[in-house]
Amino acid sequence: MHGNGSFARRLRLRRLYGHRSSGLLVVPLDHAVGAGPMAHQGTLDGLLARLADVGTDAVVLHKGAVRRVRPDRFRTMSLVLHLNASTNLAADPDAKYPVATVAEALRLGAEAVSVHVNLGSATEARQIAHLAATAEQCDRWGMPLLAMMYVRGPAVTAARDPEQVAHAVAVAVELGADLVKTALPDDPVAIARITAACPVPVLAAGGTGGDVLARLEAALRAGAGGVAAGRVVFTAAEPGAVAGRLADLVHGGRTPVVTR
Repeated sequence: MHGNGSFARRLRLRRLYGHRSSGLLVVPLDHAVGAGPMAHQGTLDGLLARLADVGTDAVVLHKGAVRRVRPDRFRTMSLVLHLNASTNLAADPDAKYPVATVAEALRLGAEAVSVHVNLGSATEARQIAHLAATAEQCDRWGMPLLAMMYVRGPAVTAARDPEQVAHAVAVAVELGADLVKTALPDDPVAIARITAACPVPVLAAGGTGGDVLARLEAALRAGAGGVAAGRVVFTAAEPGAVAGRLADLVHGGRTPVVTR
């Protein structure tokens, strides 16, 4: 766990980790703004109850969604408030726009905030500027910052290219992130090199396609500091079961997803 910064920031990071020394399972649930209503059974509050029961450390929500869930869902799980958004209906779906602030996150009781940046997008300059401005606000108020860094844009041909992913991670760290979520390469050696060079935890993004759970397990074995996976969880027939398998992997559980 990254321990630099103010007392308040370190305290919130400790809560985010559930008082463990390492390993973080974050389930982002911010997809509805970008892609439309999330396909999951039951209410959002019910989904959070299942995630909390199996050892999920934190969920990422937009500010309006926070109003639809019970505060006691966060007795053992932390809230990360997402601060920017875009939709897949936009002329440029890779653009991201500020939709919330660090001050709002504090008022809502969040333990951290998150910002999404697409390196290589047409609006990269604005996204990086927003990340930097958010980092300053996080420094001012003692709030941990999760940077969701992706290589996406009109000229991008390999979103998981090790050099470009390492560059995205470096941007997050240089501008003040406490945690970085990114789509890591498939090569374990490349993952190990990226994570070893990064002074803050790198969380492996879930994504879609192929065996997501096996890919995340491989990333953890190669040095990832945790997992940030949403779609593979909330689209599952049994979201709690999938989150539980991920929690076992991240927190050193007994049953691996892949036997080698």
